Amino acid sequence: MIDEKKLDNDCFPDVLGQEKVKYDIKSAILSKRHILIAGPAGVGKTTLAKSIAKVLPSLSVIAGCPFHCTPAQRVCPSCKKAKELKTITLVGEERFVRVQGSPDLTVEDLIGDIDPIKALHFGPLSMEAFTPGKIFQANNGILFFDELNRCPEKLQNALLQVLQEKKVTIGSYQVDIEADFLFIATMNPDDTNTEKLSDVLLDRFDIIRMSYPETAGVELEIIDKYGQKIVAVPKEMSQFIVSFIRLLRQAKDIERKPSVRATLGLYERSQANAVLKKKKKVDLEDIQEALFSVLAHRITLRPAVRYVLAPEEFLQKEFTSMLKTGMGREFRENKGDVP
Repeated sequence: MIDEKKLDNDCFPDVLGQEKVKYDIKSAILSKRHILIAGPAGVGKTTLAKSIAKVLPSLSVIAGCPFHCTPAQRVCPSCKKAKELKTITLVGEERFVRVQGSPDLTVEDLIGDIDPIKALHFGPLSMEAFTPGKIFQANNGILFFDELNRCPEKLQNALLQVLQEKKVTIGSYQVDIEADFLFIATMNPDDTNTEKLSDVLLDRFDIIRMSYPETAGVELEIIDKYGQKIVAVPKEMSQFIVSFIRLLRQAKDIERKPSVRATLGLYERSQANAVLKKKKKVDLEDIQEALFSVLAHRITLRPAVRYVLAPEEFLQKEFTSMLKTGMGREFRENKGDVP
């Protein structure tokens, strides 16, 4: 299922850094293990999962089959009955099926349901009336479940059989249909507004933990690659933005830390502020003006601190403190003080 040759080089170029995570991912998919990528928000879990589809080889499947049957492996009733079949070739990215975890998600979304129009034509208990869900659409591909711990327990239970046996029992028909896919899920362990994943479900995964960019250099590469370019950002200003975000992540008074999205947000909003003031490049004042809008809702202070300081006050305090460091003094000398 996996093209081993594509695993030799950096097959996940969209994710910068995270070399140990990439190595573990390669090892897991090579051994056809289901994967749960756990980590805080905004570290590239979804980007990494999408990149995995690129290492899937092209596959010849039966044209028009929602189960992605192949001539050699026909799992749906229609393909099993058909005598003449046309085939098309799908690349890995075209066999990547995404499910967004949500309390509103139903078992029918995953497995499928009876189409009432088809039921009138073929009969309510005819397999022709069955419309396959995401599980069957991912057959011979990847089923990506974003934020797995946001789905209810009933939905978690619906995954148990297919992850273990590679087939699903459809209750209305009392038949088993095969579904062979690589299951990749993500979760944010720090998110408290979620469902607990059962031990029996977790036992079907290899868990790979992902965290914030390892170094400031990697984070600088990320904002340079993915951040919008509106106006010039001097190198020292980019360094200041990254250093400030990384300083917040290390702060003992912060429970929920700012993600890489926060870094990108501060980088882009500071540029927008410079443009509005008709400047040709970003300075410290532009960064400071974007602080509250970009960061205040992205951090959570420890209870003992939040009763004393609002997030905005905390950010201003940390920003002022950083300006007094050697790095801050150097920026003020070169770029002018912040009013």
